[in-house]
Order: sequence, then C-alpha cells, then structure tokens
Amino acid sequence: MDIKHENTDTLNAVVKVDINKEDYQPKVDKILKDYRKSANIPGFRKGHVPLGLIKRQYGKAVLVDEVNKLLQDALNKYITEEKLDILGNPLPKAQDDFDWDKEDYQFEFELGLAPDFEIDLNPKKGITHYKIEADKAMIDNQVKSLRKQYGKLVSQSEVKEGFLIQGKFVNEDAEIDHETTLKVEDLKSKKDQKLLLGAKANDSVTLNTKGLFKEISDLAKHLGKAEEDVKKLDVEVNFNISEMNEEILADLNEELFEKIYPKAEIKTEEDLRNKIKEDAESQLEQQSDQQLLNDVSEYLIENVEFDLPADFLKKWLRVSGEKELSEDEAKEEFEKSEKGLRFQLIEGKIIKDNNLQVTIDEVKDLTKERIKMQMAQFGQMDMPEEQLENITQNILQKEEEVKKISDQVMNKKLLDFYKDSVNLKVKKLTYEKFIDEVYK
Repeated sequence: MDIKHENTDTLNAVVKVDINKEDYQPKVDKILKDYRKSANIPGFRKGHVPLGLIKRQYGKAVLVDEVNKLLQDALNKYITEEKLDILGNPLPKAQDDFDWDKEDYQFEFELGLAPDFEIDLNPKKGITHYKIEADKAMIDNQVKSLRKQYGKLVSQSEVKEGFLIQGKFVNEDAEIDHETTLKVEDLKSKKDQKLLLGAKANDSVTLNTKGLFKEISDLAKHLGKAEEDVKKLDVEVNFNISEMNEEILADLNEELFEKIYPKAEIKTEEDLRNKIKEDAESQLEQQSDQQLLNDVSEYLIENVEFDLPADFLKKWLRVSGEKELSEDEAKEEFEKSEKGLRFQLIEGKIIKDNNLQVTIDEVKDLTKERIKMQMAQFGQMDMPEEQLENITQNILQKEEEVKKISDQVMNKKLLDFYKDSVNLKVKKLTYEKFIDEVYK
C-alpha cells in the first residue's frame, strides 16, 4: 500500500491511496473460508460447499467491504502520523472509470486544511473588564428583603397603605376568577387607591381594568391572564377582599444575624451590610466574568483574520448529514456556522499554544463543589466524603455530564488566561449601570 498527499493550495490537499492485491487478499480469503464452514446452501452439506461457489456468491461483497475497511484505517492513520490538521472529514473524489474487477486500486480524497494564523491578545484599545460593585441602594434592598423574610404578618381589621391585601378579582363575562395579593400603592391611580383604603374583610370593591396597574405585566399577573389578553382589556372587576395583614419587619439584632448567617461572626448592622456586599459582589463577579468571556470572544472573532477552505466545507456539508443538501442549502448552512467554526479554531489554538488541559481530577473537584453547593441549599452543610464520592462517580458515568463539566473547567482556565494575558481596562460601576451599558 502506498499513501501520499499533495497540497493544491494552503487550505486544500488531495490524498492518494494505492491498494494492491497483497494488501487485502489474505483477509478476503480468510473470511470466505470462514463463510464456507458455516454456509447453508441447498444441495450441499454444511461445511462442504465448494469454495468457488462461495467466492461467486460472496466474493465481491467481501472484497469491497475489506478494501473499504483497509482504506479508512490507512487514511486515518496517515492523517494522524503526518499531523494533518483537517476540517470536516476526507471526501472521496468521484472516479467514473473505477472497476472492482481489477486487482489493484487507487483512491483519491479531498482534504480541507485548517489555516495557519496568529492571535493578537493586546488590542490598543483594551477590552473592558467590568467590576460590578454593590451600591448602597442594592444593600438597602437586600437588608429590607431579609427583614421581610424573617419578619411576621399581623392581621388587621381594615386596609391601610403598606398592608398586604388578599382577595379575588372576579368578572364572569371576562372569565376572570383569580386570587391574588397586592398593596394599595400597587394601583396606578389615587382614585382607585382611595377605594381600597379603609376596606374590611369580605368587602367588595369595583375597579376598572384599564390603567388599573402601572404595568401590563402586573395586570396580567393579578388577573391570572396572559399579557396579550389584557393589553386592551377595559371591563369592571370586583375585588373581593378576604383579609389584610401588616408586614412587621424583623429587628436588626444578633438573633436575626444568626438566622441569616449561622456560621458567620456578625454582631452589628454594619457587619451584616459588609457580608451582604461581599456575597453580592461575589455573585456579580460571575456575571462580570461571563461578560468578559463574551467580549474577548467577540474581539477575537472580529479581529483574527484567516481564510477557510470554503468550497470544500460547503461540499462536505452537502453530504455529511443524514440528508444530502442542495448547493444553496449547503451554502446557507456554511454561512450560519462559519462564525462558530472560526471561534472553535481560534479557541483551539489558544488552548494548544498555552497548554490549557483539563484533568479528570479537576472535573471531579468541580463536580464535588457543585454537589456541595446544591446540598447546602437544602440545609445539608457537611456531607460525608464517602457519600460525596459515590454521587460524584454516578454523575461522571454519564458522558454528557463529563463533557459539560469539562467545558466549565476549560472556560475557567480560559477566563484566568484572558485575565492574565489580554490587554484589559477595568471599569467599576453599579449593577444598574452595568445592565444599562451591556444590555441596553
């Protein structure tokens, strides 16, 4: 057997494979002899069918099958040994005069080669790395939320501002019959608010749905309807009040601090606020890091220039799926996937050039960390190591889970690499300003 390749240009090559009779015949003969031993053909005893008959009936099929196996094994081995960095899979070139009755064969395959390119990780205008800070307003809101969570509800005899009012919106014709909880100040107009103030349990207040709440989403939620169904809704509804409760916020004292953070040494409101700020900024850092990954990826895709073997890839896309595509369909598919392919090549080069490898121990460690976090949400803080190890092993028996967790480990490695190697400019801002800048 003889294999060689020739580059037609920097992005395309042709591999030629010459297979001679001595390469495949011993294997073909052995298979046919094995067939003879087990063949059941009318008129012959099992194991006594003439070999010539076996060859006439099965010889061509066995020959084709064995040559194709030999061909694929040899081709894959050659690509590996020659370190050919290819895109897609080799495509056989059509041979109109190919004849299986010959004893020696020549096959040709087209290859799409991965491009060579350089990556500049130091843009003159540094990529923004956001540092999101928890401002006073965010901390105030969290303190109030915690005081509500650990506070209590006290039943009251009549509605006042700030009270939680439980009731049901009803309109039979509009098919509205929905229990909800609201506050007087949730209503948009002062007129409607006055209708509720002073109301008692079992009272019914008639309201109009048009402009009842500040947002359409609030109207939909309280009426138990889809937003589309209430956008133009203009009907009267009865709000049948069942009870009203005053929210009594929990006192800011050590008893509350112990409930919120049982293992932290929090003695004062200032300690609590510092802990809230620390936890919030830790969570916000995850959003900041994800945005950095997105921005670096976008920069690399837009600024690392190289050509692709586009014609080859379109041809490969035509025949690689379950259903063969038309030329137009393959072109459309290539255009949709080109950006992702470019990024895969760029990321792959960064990983290879900087030896960013994922080990099984790293996958196990991250899996255990995620299990601990999940169990902590249910109050189990100290899981026995044996139990943790068993759960980890069960998870990692699933190939898709290993792939997902490995990708997460690699993303963390890439993030750390970008922080150390890319020209970044740190920008400190509040979460609200971060949302405005990034998403609006």
